Amino acid sequence: MKKNNKLYTFIAIRDTFFSELGIGLLANALLLAFHVLTFLLEHRPKATDLTISHLALIHLVMLLTLGFIATDIFGSRDFWDDIKCKAVLYLYRLMRGLSICTTCLLSVLQAITLSPRSSCLAKFKHKCSHRNPCVFFILWVFYVSINIHLLISTIATPNLTSDSLMFVSESCSLLPLSYILGHIISTLVTFCDFSLIGLMALSSGYMVILLFRHKRQVQHLHSTHLSSKASPENRASRTILLLMGFFVIMYILDCIVSSYSSGILWNSDPVLYCVQMFVSNGYATISPLLLISTEKRMIKFLTSMLGKNRKCLTSQ
Repeated sequence: MKKNNKLYTFIAIRDTFFSELGIGLLANALLLAFHVLTFLLEHRPKATDLTISHLALIHLVMLLTLGFIATDIFGSRDFWDDIKCKAVLYLYRLMRGLSICTTCLLSVLQAITLSPRSSCLAKFKHKCSHRNPCVFFILWVFYVSINIHLLISTIATPNLTSDSLMFVSESCSLLPLSYILGHIISTLVTFCDFSLIGLMALSSGYMVILLFRHKRQVQHLHSTHLSSKASPENRASRTILLLMGFFVIMYILDCIVSSYSSGILWNSDPVLYCVQMFVSNGYATISPLLLISTEKRMIKFLTSMLGKNRKCLTSQ
């Protein structure tokens, strides 16, 4: 009975995990395609279009690499060697770091877009879209450098078990770093994460204040028609605020699960490891769905495409 229950649990986690993965890949692919086309075809694209495209691309690559790791845990193990283990784990950690940076950048950009002309942030409005590629390049260089140790410490261990190795998947493990180097890297990563979350909190708080002021100003207007409709900037700001709140919740939940299971993961329990990955990648799956659901341009585009397909089917 215990073996059957464990098997059912394993199958349920596997099916749920790959369902989440499939939804996330499809949603991020749609979001990326739409915003890239919008950025290329529109004469005056939004300042956040390129950033959202970058975020969708990061999540797309992150979920793909996660799929390779999950395949190793749930299925075939003949695919892996040292080079493939290094490439997959390095890409995954790189995308996770870029995800939090790009999310923070999206929050800051929206705060700048929403800021009034009298604000000190107003002078950055016209520079945002031109400076984004430079910011992306700096972020990539920083996170490529900070994760370079993974190219050394990641090894393929298909038939090797050792208490000194940290479990990553059935075929890949991490060699332990020296005490000093391990603490330097963990301190640097923690500092960066909390600094970015603090910057998100500041920009989100600033947006909340601006939205509250705008609401009070609208309430003084006599026209009920004007008071019933929010501007596109306000709708976008509410979406970003919701996205920031969801990110912080998932980050805290991921930290709790990681701290609880860190000792267990050294014993290479694949089920618990998949639960942790399921939680830690919830943001990459849900965030594109949230952005799509509140993007009227994309909803109109998708509905028009569905309408054309239905007409083609009925005409045939």
